[in-house]
Amino acid sequence: GLRFFGLGPGFTPSQGLIKLKILLDKNTLWARKRRVKDIKKMLYHSNVVVSLWKEKDLIGFGRATTDQIYRAVLWDIVIDQDYQKKGFGTMIISSILNNKLISKVEKIYLMTTNCRDFYIKKGFSIEETQQLLILK
Repeated sequence: GLRFFGLGPGFTPSQGLIKLKILLDKNTLWARKRRVKDIKKMLYHSNVVVSLWKEKDLIGFGRATTDQIYRAVLWDIVIDQDYQKKGFGTMIISSILNNKLISKVEKIYLMTTNCRDFYIKKGFSIEETQQLLILK
């Protein structure tokens, strides 16, 4: 089920940071080189963090940052490939969007590489009037 990050069944520590790194490495191209210490910092600075567990296995994850009034951004929505197409992505998205820090925000953004149709089915739309710009 959904629970506080890093806590396993019975709310016991579960090596959540390491398990998140494994989930990202196995199921993404864009997050494979993240280091555990950087993941820890990322989580600390996220306003909403949701994890999905099956017993001691981390099978899903998502997070958001927000100013709590005008904008929020969803990040790193990942479901283990063995559990995709079972409604778990919808659970993660719903949990984030219903969080009190996100639910009243004016606009919610997200970026996706391969899952555009999934997010459109969840009510997101392509914004034609804005462009994504990146500074590396």
